[in-house]
Amino acid sequence: MTALRRILVTGGAGFIGSALVRHLVLEFGAEVLVVDRLTYAGDRRSLSACEGRPGFAFLEADVADLDAMRRAMEEFRPQAVAHLAAESHVDRSIAGAAPFIHTNIVGTFAMLEAARAYRDGLDAGDRDAFRFLHVSTDEVFGSLPEEGAFDEATRYDPRSPYSASKAASDHLARAWFHTYGLPVLVTNCSNNYGPFHFPEKLIPLVLLNALEGKPLPVYGDGGNVRDWLFVEDHVRALVTVLARGVPGATYCIGGRSERRNLQVVEQICDVLDRLRPAARPRRKLITFVPDRPGHDRRYAIDPSRIERELGWHARETFETGLERTVRWYLDNEWWWRPLREQRYAGERLGLPATGTSAARAVA
Repeated sequence: MTALRRILVTGGAGFIGSALVRHLVLEFGAEVLVVDRLTYAGDRRSLSACEGRPGFAFLEADVADLDAMRRAMEEFRPQAVAHLAAESHVDRSIAGAAPFIHTNIVGTFAMLEAARAYRDGLDAGDRDAFRFLHVSTDEVFGSLPEEGAFDEATRYDPRSPYSASKAASDHLARAWFHTYGLPVLVTNCSNNYGPFHFPEKLIPLVLLNALEGKPLPVYGDGGNVRDWLFVEDHVRALVTVLARGVPGATYCIGGRSERRNLQVVEQICDVLDRLRPAARPRRKLITFVPDRPGHDRRYAIDPSRIERELGWHARETFETGLERTVRWYLDNEWWWRPLREQRYAGERLGLPATGTSAARAVA
């Protein structure tokens, strides 16, 4: 990594954010301030390896609180901001979009404004070196046909409240670069998986349900395709972009690991059956359920730009990454068991609220 040694990370108690923080602190000895509101998916235990390390600090705060974000930057004096704080689950956005608008759009606006004011007060050298990394998703691009892949030139076509809110945040980030000269870098990644993943997403949900002998829900016919990226590969890419990316540029990050959802579920079953055999094959637990509204059929990322220009490449195949993930969950029940018992037990999400309920949520 370059001279960027003091980094403010929003959403640093979440899945990708905590992986980035662990990488920065444990691999590089960086000074990191984590800003996280600790919503249902934020878990400070994911940062336990960093607690007590020199230069590590934690601030429980809402990124949409502009005054608080300004104070955080003035007090911590970061050389870079990595903005990962977001509501991220499509199913939850379908049931209630208001938190997604608040955090993903208003929160990004507040972070950009706080960073702009902070950078304007730096001396010339520090001002030129400052970077703002905005981390986003491939879901802003909509759905792909059977062929082709998203790249940095793909037009936006969001289909869910979640992806629409992230698309809006991407546009804000780029506008602050073009209008105010804030040195913004934007990344759009494919589906992440790995350790410390909150158990509402496909891989940890299926893995834990299979461990407990519960049904393994598969939406529709299971034919929806996603490109999978091991989270540690992703955070290596983020550090690479921070260190060597060109301000104003976008970098698409993917693992070149397309799989149909049904294939993913079947592979989880097979790995678990090998590592922890059960009375019957876990594939027998697969249950097809009604699809969610607006379910994009296929995503795929072409990461050629970051590979060619910055020299990053994914190290894990889907097979090696999934094996590492399953083994981690088998060895770390201390982390996921309280989440299953106290926050999310695996119930169906993504059912649209009624008009009355939706209005009440917005109010």
